[in-house]
Amino acid sequence: MATSRTVKQSDIPADAAAPAPEAAEDKVRVIKKYPNRRLYDTASSSYVTLAEVKALVMAVEPFVVRDAKTNEDLTRSILLQIILEEEAGGSPIFTEQVLSNIIRYYGHTWQGFFGANLESSIQAFADMQKKVMEMTPGLNPEAWPKMMQMPGQKMVQEMMNNYTEQGKHMMQQMQEQLQHQYQANLQQWLSAFQPKR
Repeated sequence: MATSRTVKQSDIPADAAAPAPEAAEDKVRVIKKYPNRRLYDTASSSYVTLAEVKALVMAVEPFVVRDAKTNEDLTRSILLQIILEEEAGGSPIFTEQVLSNIIRYYGHTWQGFFGANLESSIQAFADMQKKVMEMTPGLNPEAWPKMMQMPGQKMVQEMMNNYTEQGKHMMQQMQEQLQHQYQANLQQWLSAFQPKR
């Protein structure tokens, strides 16, 4: 990971010296993005790299990235930049098919539901990962691939497979409920317009 360089007082942008008022109240680290695309961390009074912002994400440290001029929240675009760099690296998470499916949901009537479902699924996966990590203290993330190959360690893989199957089952149940609800509403609507005998 690249290290930040300490900035001389003369290099500090005039509007970056003091953290934004909301940062002091919420204890959220404020990073300002300047037109030259540089990121300035108001907490450490230094310019930071995208790799250092990724380190904040990994450390679960709350932060917000704001445009230095407009104060617009740019956090999502910076997080997407980090994902893009990670995906362009050696071990992407998303296949082309997954990315294509995600793109297809933009503007679709199911976009909101898809986003909420994806978020809850990722959160459930993170919670499960945390529990597994708590059960195996001292095991670093790099050791996981080796552990998954060891004989007798199929329990974790089965747990992950069960999680995936549960997600599919929940989606199927939801689709059936929606279809049933739609048919019931349609029947109700049609009966309202049928002439009474």
